[in-house]
Amino acid sequence: MNKPFRDRREAGRLLAEKLSAYANRPDVIVLALPRGGVPVGFEVARTLNAPLDVFPVRKLGVPGHDELAMGAIAPGGIRVLNDELVRALNVSEPQVDAVVAREQQELTRREQLYRGDRPALDVRGKTVILVDDGLATGATMVAAIKALRQHQAGRVVVAVPIASPEICDQMRGYVDDIICAVTPEPFYAVGLWYEDFSQTSDEEVRDLLRQTSEQVIAHQP
Repeated sequence: MNKPFRDRREAGRLLAEKLSAYANRPDVIVLALPRGGVPVGFEVARTLNAPLDVFPVRKLGVPGHDELAMGAIAPGGIRVLNDELVRALNVSEPQVDAVVAREQQELTRREQLYRGDRPALDVRGKTVILVDDGLATGATMVAAIKALRQHQAGRVVVAVPIASPEICDQMRGYVDDIICAVTPEPFYAVGLWYEDFSQTSDEEVRDLLRQTSEQVIAHQP
């Protein structure tokens, strides 16, 4: 199998080439889904000369099968559920609520850990480029998009290095623009298309955000 990306940083550089229309624009900000989206977003933001921030979104795993997503949550109380899957697996409302409560704690922890006392970037009226290291089910990305709409983002653009053709097409209905750099068929899983898909650490996320903090501050009104 030909793997188009050596690692997330290289994927970000290749993705940025397809986003050149958004370079050097004062209305553009890049938000990366942690943790894996941050190295990708770092390279995109640097190439586009745009500020970078994290946008923590948490997958809601099916109880007993955490890897299977039944939905996702995002800042602002956004909750996206796959009702059909929840019904099919007989997941009760109290079980859903318990998963949401646990993931909300983790979402809050990550926001505080990554951002510290620095305020989140204001997305109102801005063109927001949402970046992740790939799209599998799209559940977390949809939650992020809905949260940004609630926060009155001007335009929402999704940009990922890799996605299945089906998910990329489905996502078009939610956003103003979408860039899926590579859409292999069959797709299987995001990690298969990277030579190095090792887990991104909290410290790496914090370090990359620190490196861009001066640029972020410079773009604040």
